[in-house]
Amino acid sequence: MERYSDIYFIGIGGIGMSAIARYFRFKGYRVSGYDRTPSALTAELEREGIAIHYEDDCSRIPADPGKTLVVYTPAIPNDMGELVYVRQHGYRILKRSRILGEITAGQRCLAVAGTHGKTTTSTLLAHIFESSGEGCSAFLGGISKNYGSNLLTSGNDVVVVEADEFDRSFLQLHPEIAVITAMDADHLDIYSDLQHVKEAFRAFASQVSRRVIIKHGLGIGAQDTGAEIRTYSYDCPEADFYASGISKDSCGCFTFDLHYPEGVIEGCRTGVPGWVNVENGIAAAAIALSYGLGPGQVKAGLGTFSGVQRRFDIHYNRPGHAYVDDYAHHPAEIAAAISSIRDIFPGRRLTAVFQPHLYTRTRDFAADFADSLSKADRLILLDIYPAREEPLPGVTSEIIFDKTRLTDKILIRKEELMETLEKEDIDVLATFGAGNIDRFTGPVTEMMERRYGK
Repeated sequence: MERYSDIYFIGIGGIGMSAIARYFRFKGYRVSGYDRTPSALTAELEREGIAIHYEDDCSRIPADPGKTLVVYTPAIPNDMGELVYVRQHGYRILKRSRILGEITAGQRCLAVAGTHGKTTTSTLLAHIFESSGEGCSAFLGGISKNYGSNLLTSGNDVVVVEADEFDRSFLQLHPEIAVITAMDADHLDIYSDLQHVKEAFRAFASQVSRRVIIKHGLGIGAQDTGAEIRTYSYDCPEADFYASGISKDSCGCFTFDLHYPEGVIEGCRTGVPGWVNVENGIAAAAIALSYGLGPGQVKAGLGTFSGVQRRFDIHYNRPGHAYVDDYAHHPAEIAAAISSIRDIFPGRRLTAVFQPHLYTRTRDFAADFADSLSKADRLILLDIYPAREEPLPGVTSEIIFDKTRLTDKILIRKEELMETLEKEDIDVLATFGAGNIDRFTGPVTEMMERRYGK
């Protein structure tokens, strides 16, 4: 990296790309980049001194190919003008996953992989290290509420990474310790079927050098990795790490005893609500304890964790009215989030707003989405957020809508959402999706405060 003075990012506004951009800025490089649309995250990067533009403009790329490294996200189309230009003019070009692999090489990499739960688990793991005084660097897939960033930096050689299965990106990593939280069918535009998803996770496990911690029952065994295998579970005593004596307080947070191979950590408490965060906490604790942090350090980190933006994010909670926003964009994630909402707000009427993400995911899981969303009382379904994809014939939100068992449901465009919600008598409202539905969290919260009080 010594030869470079400039790092240029094509797609700098993505959550993973922005963390790497912040890292190189911290390391003293000149950092700049392109993104398609401004966002709160790109505004933060600009405030930190990173130059960003929003037009496909090759003149904004640093002029010297010999001193400029270009990093791009696979979400960028191959015919995008700037990407074509750097390929034709001798720049060194790396995918986001490749540069993350280079950054973590030679360091003590602690990785969290899985089709669900990896953002909260990796962010919690990083917080346990920070709060313990050990410290770490961390590349996170969400904005930590404790630190207001998706990047942490440290002087030691410990690095926490969210290991993303999309595009097989996590196969660029060679962790010392890793956890695998789930291996459900997803990204079938990349993998084609569940069997290939599982094969990729087994390949990832084979690259772990010391210990791989698997959610109990996932089926990765000694034939898949040379690392020591341990298991974790929400409450199954057959696992190496699990919880017992689980109880919930009035805020929806949980207290439990954490069992691990060397003993029991009594009276652990989650800092954020939802039963899924007990499971996430056990996974993060398993890595921290495997690394060598003490039981007291782990317990303190679990209790002081403030969560991640857009991960079971409670924006409003007053008597009789509540609003939760969540990044859930897979049927299993929606089902888990609704289960947690039901647990925290028992007997309440739940209105779910869902923005499907990607045409291929909508096509592949329409029936499963319908089943998960039918666990709500009322559904407001929005049009599909396409992200990197072109429309597919016959694939619209209607194929989910028609399969839901709910009778209380409407299908609208996202531009109609606020007008629709203004007319709703809201008890518990939840917004789900990985697209741009997050742009509504501020307006919805303000509406709730205006109607029901701050």
